[in-house]
Amino acid sequence: MVKIIPHSSMSVQQQIEELRKELNEHNYRYYVLSQPTISDVEFDKKIKQLEELEAGHPEYSDSNSPTQRVGNDLAKEFTKVTHRYPMLSLGNTYSESEITDFFDRAARLLNEPFDIVCELKFDGVSISLQYENGKLVRAATRGDGVVGDDVTTNVKTIRSIPLQLLGDDYPESFEMRGEVLLPWKVFDAINREREEQEDQLFANPRNAASGTLKLQNPKEVAKRQLDSYFYYLLGEQLPSDEHYENLQKTKTWGFKVSDAIRKCHSLTEVFDFIHFWDKKRNTLPFATDGIVLKINSLRQQELLGSTAKSPRWAVAFKYQAEQAVTTLQNIEFQVGRTGVVTPVANLEPVLLAGTVVKRATLHNADVMASLHLHRGDRVLIEKGGEIIPKIVSVAKINNQESEISFIKTCPSCGTPLVRVEGEAGFYCPNDASCAPQIKGKIEHFISRKAMNIDGIGAETVDLLFQQQLIRTTADLYTLQPSQLIRLERLGEKSVQNIIAAIEKSKRVPFERVLFALGIRYVGEKVAKALANAFRNLDALTKATASGLASVDEIGDKIAQSVVAFFADPNNLLLVEQLKQAGLQFAIADDKLTQMSNRLAGKTIVISGVFTHHTRDEYKSLITQHGGKEASAISTKTSFLLAGEQAGPSKLSKAKSLSVPIKNESEFLLMIEETSTEVTPKQQTTLF
Repeated sequence: MVKIIPHSSMSVQQQIEELRKELNEHNYRYYVLSQPTISDVEFDKKIKQLEELEAGHPEYSDSNSPTQRVGNDLAKEFTKVTHRYPMLSLGNTYSESEITDFFDRAARLLNEPFDIVCELKFDGVSISLQYENGKLVRAATRGDGVVGDDVTTNVKTIRSIPLQLLGDDYPESFEMRGEVLLPWKVFDAINREREEQEDQLFANPRNAASGTLKLQNPKEVAKRQLDSYFYYLLGEQLPSDEHYENLQKTKTWGFKVSDAIRKCHSLTEVFDFIHFWDKKRNTLPFATDGIVLKINSLRQQELLGSTAKSPRWAVAFKYQAEQAVTTLQNIEFQVGRTGVVTPVANLEPVLLAGTVVKRATLHNADVMASLHLHRGDRVLIEKGGEIIPKIVSVAKINNQESEISFIKTCPSCGTPLVRVEGEAGFYCPNDASCAPQIKGKIEHFISRKAMNIDGIGAETVDLLFQQQLIRTTADLYTLQPSQLIRLERLGEKSVQNIIAAIEKSKRVPFERVLFALGIRYVGEKVAKALANAFRNLDALTKATASGLASVDEIGDKIAQSVVAFFADPNNLLLVEQLKQAGLQFAIADDKLTQMSNRLAGKTIVISGVFTHHTRDEYKSLITQHGGKEASAISTKTSFLLAGEQAGPSKLSKAKSLSVPIKNESEFLLMIEETSTEVTPKQQTTLF
């Protein structure tokens, strides 16, 4: 990362060259790696700084300057397509005075009345859809504005994008533009899963959506549950000369268009809209970062035209993320259960977005190095998406201190850190003796989604570790009440509950035991896929990398990690000790036996709470009777098995797609499990 030297020590030409170099790197991190290290506001400030320098010194002009491009998200793996209409970027404004300037300039150039359409600015990935005779024929990313990547196969997995339009009053050929989004709920779930595996977290939903859209496997794209909104119609013979009317019309064709749109006749109405959504946007299920203003008339849009980069008839007003300046006290380095070392900034407490912020993650060595931090620096922090505190930049450098460097050895055990090629993080390889890793693995092992050993939390694990009662997860199964009762904070009742929970965990099914082992990159879904594919641990330990990679959902990285885990003698010893303790290392016989083929060829989605079986038991019953359990409703869904408190969105989706909805009793009749009495009322469907 280039560090900009103060202007006083550089010539204008040097300032321009250094800014270009830095902005090119930021462009690469943003569009290609989807790993930005500065905020949009900071990036825009640097672009404006460069624009001003170039405007004042045309002798240093360069057609390849970052100021002369729209941005580039092209990837080598996708076919390139040329946009029929260039996908220009919008000019950004951050003040109401700039909005007034935009309005006054349009009034002066048009010299006639005009309306402005205000819309939410979605924080996602721009997409262009081409339709011919009502069918989706191509989907492309913005790319560099002229050429984009063909991502049609991946886009077809997004349920909110129509593949065949409704009605028959659409143009023969047209282009629809919009934004591909990742809802906050899905984004948070993905990051929780990545955090469990100590993978690098996505910085925001936009980066997650961008990375997802560029995945090579459409099945993986479908699992990410991308969404979309559309905001512009292009082509010949459009329904109306009004942009607003065209958007309303596209709703009837099946496009998802936000209801948060308003046709404004004055600046007062524009500002009312901006002020309303300044607070209201935080309640939306997806990320937004501003408001887009567009001249409503297409004729007037054409009159105003465009610059090389941006249309003159539209502008984006960006809300400022809430920020604060505080002092960096120090940086500590935390070791996770898989050995990944994460730098965390300790800050002088400061109030930000309604909460007191004391700490901010620095993610990894690269992000930390890009900020050039010193103890005592005054740093600018903000909440990314109003959620995660992060350091945006240094407001004032403390020159009395040297720059803080990423550590070279483990802060716990002193082992030299290593870095896997292609990964962002450093990690400690001493997994057998590094205390935070040992305790982290035990905490993961006892967690609810793994062995679910109630009564033991992080504090108890630390206490047991300090008393040298446990050093591995297998040691949990050797604990005696007489050892625990002597410990501080553990009464007789607590000890009884812990021993009972440990004993109960011996009945946890194989796939959860496999997840509990804490193999790097093996999350819940991967553990279940491995368990179903290999059926028992002996077969899994003998599997080759190629054999593992042949399993659906298992990539080369996961395969190599599993092979490496079972190649370690310490891990094999641990597994043997857990076997001797009585844990389940094979799929139960009743799950292996297929009871019937009554559900053969059927894809079933489950939602709600049930009386006679748990959700997991119903998932097993579906498999045992030849069916397939799915998580999302689609046109391929055979029926929705709905219990009490079934999800409203699933019920609504099923009804909209005419997918049958069956209750618990009807399902049990289908598989001929008639041990429960079925009343006439229970036999009715939920339509």
